[in-house]
Amino acid sequence: MKQHKYRIDSGEAVGIVAAQSIGEPGTQMTMRTFHYAGVAEQVPLGLPRLIEIVDARREPTKPMMDIYLKGAAKNSEAKAHEIAEEIEEIRLSKVANVRESFRRKEIKVIINQEMAKEKIVTPAQIANLVKDLTSGKVEQEKNIILVKLKTSLKAMRRTTNKLREMPIKGIKKIRKAVVIPGKEGYFIRTGGSNLSDVLGRDDVDSYNCYTNDIKEIERVLGIEAARNAIVREIKEVMESQNLKVDVRHIMLLADAMTMDGEIKSVGRHGLSGQKAGTLARAAFEETIKHLINAAVSSETDGLIGVTENIIVGQTVPVGTGLVKLKMRKITG
Repeated sequence: MKQHKYRIDSGEAVGIVAAQSIGEPGTQMTMRTFHYAGVAEQVPLGLPRLIEIVDARREPTKPMMDIYLKGAAKNSEAKAHEIAEEIEEIRLSKVANVRESFRRKEIKVIINQEMAKEKIVTPAQIANLVKDLTSGKVEQEKNIILVKLKTSLKAMRRTTNKLREMPIKGIKKIRKAVVIPGKEGYFIRTGGSNLSDVLGRDDVDSYNCYTNDIKEIERVLGIEAARNAIVREIKEVMESQNLKVDVRHIMLLADAMTMDGEIKSVGRHGLSGQKAGTLARAAFEETIKHLINAAVSSETDGLIGVTENIIVGQTVPVGTGLVKLKMRKITG
């Protein structure tokens, strides 16, 4: 029967097989990056991206999102562009020139009126945001905002840098938003990711939005969604390199990384450093630390895994090693 093909024998070392099945194609991966259409993002693929996923990095090197729209915006390029402009984060340095005068102890913000008009922000709106950020006296005249401070020069430089990076419009962390025609209408691809704020918009199809930031998926949508994202991301990495790996090996890795309710890396700070056996932990990295900690707490090793049994020279308890036979000699 067909389902018999998909069965795994009792005692099969599925972890070892999965590690070999993902690790061996990993040696054939290139170190290339991929340029996403319209977004000036060199997104890492191949080995760098695979390492990024299994290391459970806080944030990917190049976070990005695909934002799908609903309603009229889905089929209207103009409306999709409007939403993209609303989403894209605009910082003060993009629409104004920020200068400081240490002698006068003042910061001058000269707004580029054409750029401000294009980004649909007024000098009055910018002046209000500057007031909220600084502790000094703020004066506005046409397109010039003057901030007079009574702080030290070091604090003044910090304020200048904060003003340059001050967001004046859009969603935080979304550096670039580009409209792309898709199979079922227009969608927005972004450089940068902020899933929680994007999902809060009424014109966004929250069921289809996706980010490559797995940790953010865990925070916003939960551990099951993060587990699915790990499977999807690793699968995409493999397929982009034309490497065929059975999805069940990837699923096993994703399950191991998320089984405790949070994403754990595969390395010494995650799965490998938290194995049940002392010898298995010591065999990977930080050998002395694990042996000393085990000795201090009188820890015993049940020799239940592969590594520890190889170390002590016993038969590994997997496959045929699970079977225990007794022989009885028949006399007469």
